[in-house]
Amino acid sequence: MSKTIFEHSVAGRRGATLPQRELDSKIQDLISPEYLREAAPRLPQVSEMDVMRHYIKLSHQNHFIEKGLYPLGSCTMKYNPKSHEALARHSCFNNIHPCQPESTLQGSLEMLYELQKDLAEISGMSQVTLQPVAGAQGEFTGIKIIAAYHQAKGNHHKTRIIVPDSAHGTNPATCSLVGYDVVELRSNARGRCDLEHLKSIVDENTAGFMLTNPNTLGLFEDQIEEIAAIIHGVDGLIYMDGANLNALLGIVQPGKIGFDVLHFNLHKTFATPHGGGGPGGGPVGVVEKLVPYLPVPLIGKNEEGYFFDYGHAGSSIGKVHTFYGNFAVLLRAYFYIKMLGAEGLRRISENAVINANYLMALLREHYHIQYAGPCMHEFVADSLWQKKEHGVSTLDIAKRLLDKGFHAPTIYFPLIVPEAMMIEPTETESKESLDAFAAAMLEIAQECRENPELLHEAPLTTPVRRVDDVRAVKVLDVAFPIED
Repeated sequence: MSKTIFEHSVAGRRGATLPQRELDSKIQDLISPEYLREAAPRLPQVSEMDVMRHYIKLSHQNHFIEKGLYPLGSCTMKYNPKSHEALARHSCFNNIHPCQPESTLQGSLEMLYELQKDLAEISGMSQVTLQPVAGAQGEFTGIKIIAAYHQAKGNHHKTRIIVPDSAHGTNPATCSLVGYDVVELRSNARGRCDLEHLKSIVDENTAGFMLTNPNTLGLFEDQIEEIAAIIHGVDGLIYMDGANLNALLGIVQPGKIGFDVLHFNLHKTFATPHGGGGPGGGPVGVVEKLVPYLPVPLIGKNEEGYFFDYGHAGSSIGKVHTFYGNFAVLLRAYFYIKMLGAEGLRRISENAVINANYLMALLREHYHIQYAGPCMHEFVADSLWQKKEHGVSTLDIAKRLLDKGFHAPTIYFPLIVPEAMMIEPTETESKESLDAFAAAMLEIAQECRENPELLHEAPLTTPVRRVDDVRAVKVLDVAFPIED
């Protein structure tokens, strides 16, 4: 059905009237007639109030963290302090240019230098690059560093990297992009790495091991020191996917328990804006022996001040981003760390863990939880009971949550849990909001028993109802028809 984008248009209505200038006609005389319109553009005629109400209404049809709980597991959709937004927009930051002389950038360089040091201290790593601009690019940078280490040692036979079956999809993709073969590691009955399987697949061709800790099930890999001994025993390196680092701040330093490389998701752990495709930040930390391979430049300091340090350019993997990363994102992370301090960062993780375990306790009698022991910052429930007894799937439950005023959790991931719902409340949610979300989930569990057809039809209150996902992919139409 054809739709119109002019539903608010009224002939003659204007938001503002601009005066005609003599210059306008002169400019028009300079333009070749072939480029001039024969008729005025067909645009809606609306007042400023019409426009404001239109976009405010559209914004309320979307879901965002200021509107309600956003429990996307592994994505960590938490509140971003607005004071940090104001600071990052200050003219002393947004009016500078990276090509200015270093002597005119000393304040900004000092902040980047301090952020490098803080992230190194938090992670237990020796040095950090701030250059990567996303978690995925951080992964790529980290695996390139591993490749550079082995190349420098002449380890040309090391062609394989081990990745758990619970890993984020970017992990095997990153390994393949760098040129490594991926070997999948099974999870055991506890939802952790299967050590016996690991021992059977590690050999002299193993270049490294990628591990998320806590893993995507929300469980801490408590065998990490034994894993590290196995991998290091064949001169392999261990990469930590830092997507879930917000569960460890001030409690565990990955560099002190066996990890050699780590990326940080600034938009998750350190509360810079998240969503909409960016911008992001994915700094990478490494142990001492890998520092020579970090991207250049780092931020250095000497008796004359702060500077872009290209000192190890000969061994570096090179640049991974123009200039020096997403500066405004780095600023927000800097403000977040400095305002909270060591004690505040630890409380972030403690609250994230408490919130997840509290919510899991409220739901465990109503939804199946395959790994039901104490979790870290997130947990994975599923619709096994609902699907078996009432024919209701995880997708049905996720759609019904929209009617209750909540965004759905991450669904159907990790892949090792059928009908998975990965739920992460984050530390910024209050007990009241957790109780409200749990109440909605319990209402849905009751609806599954009493009226499963309702779940099949959900959502019932959203501007766009249930779509045919398969048809949408096969018959892709991104055009918006306009009526004459």
